[in-house]
Amino acid sequence: MKFNTLVKNIESTHSAFFKQTANAVNINLSLRNWFIGFYIIEFEQNGKDKAEYGKQLLKTLAEKLNKKGFSYRNLNLFRKFYLTYPGIMQSLTAQSDLNQFSIMQLATAELEEKLQLNKNQLNLISQVSTNQLNSNEKSHLVLLLRKTSFTHFVELVTIEDVIKRKFFELLIIQTTPSVKELKRQISTLAYERVGLSKNTERAMKTLQSKITPVTPNDIIKSHYFLEFLEFNSPELIEENELEQALINHLQNFILELGNGFCFETRQKRILIGEKYYFIDLVFYHRLLKCHVLIELKVNDFEYSNASQLNTYINYFKKEIKQDSDNPPIGILMVANKDHALVEYATAGMDENLFVTKYMLQLPNKKQLENFLNKELKKL
Repeated sequence: MKFNTLVKNIESTHSAFFKQTANAVNINLSLRNWFIGFYIIEFEQNGKDKAEYGKQLLKTLAEKLNKKGFSYRNLNLFRKFYLTYPGIMQSLTAQSDLNQFSIMQLATAELEEKLQLNKNQLNLISQVSTNQLNSNEKSHLVLLLRKTSFTHFVELVTIEDVIKRKFFELLIIQTTPSVKELKRQISTLAYERVGLSKNTERAMKTLQSKITPVTPNDIIKSHYFLEFLEFNSPELIEENELEQALINHLQNFILELGNGFCFETRQKRILIGEKYYFIDLVFYHRLLKCHVLIELKVNDFEYSNASQLNTYINYFKKEIKQDSDNPPIGILMVANKDHALVEYATAGMDENLFVTKYMLQLPNKKQLENFLNKELKKL
């Protein structure tokens, strides 16, 4: 055997088993979340003491479990996941070719023991959507589970229109896009654009040809994947490595400028509605008596960047700002290959004099532009 052949064999073996392991963990994660959703719904419908908890059930449950990955938001997602895809277990138990997943091979007695299901619960599971699922739909759900991480399902369950959701399910099965790519296709109205096309088949093929398939590394970055395996890792915050390096340097750069900046936190997690968002850097300015929010993007300026930062500013106004504070402000730094563009978000600041004061105390645009150009060249 040649040395190059040895290298190739080891690399291909690693790749094959790594992918299979990631897929197996993802499937088991999705099944776990499905069962949790099932338990919640079953309790809501048949629980003896359900009236005691009522609308506070999920919050109380999250507090009682007190376990990573079982936040109120996640429990609500699991519940919604079950309601959106009640036929998943029915479709899996009907398949004979899923022998790589031990949960599919369990007999009824073993299911009762390992999943702590009683007879009534097992009957409920077997009856779920039995009449509505034909063989094609069962196969469709099995393929979807194989090709889809739970993070993909999180995006799918937000789509209320059943036909639109099936469109993106088909897209996932045929192209296995990353979660980021799936989000992009949803937000850029791929479903509507294909539907309005004169030749939908050609439009669909064109769309599919532009999608880069997901890699096992993309799967590993999932918040839910890492929480499921109980990894205590900073990688729970998904971030582009280049952007993260710039933020590391930017934090020190701002502090070196002085001018009253007091560092509070980085990757500030805020909950808006049922979704978490992360603000790159948060400072408090002791002279201006206000919060300064900094967002950095390593791409061209987009309108959504300004809208995102403005949302964070409005959140701070309502939820964080004290009566003695001045309105928060934001600094948005956006880079492309030719130059750096720095935008100041000053929404809500009416007095020109106060705006001028802000500008005098904050790093000037040229300083930030020079910093960004310099750091991009380094990296």
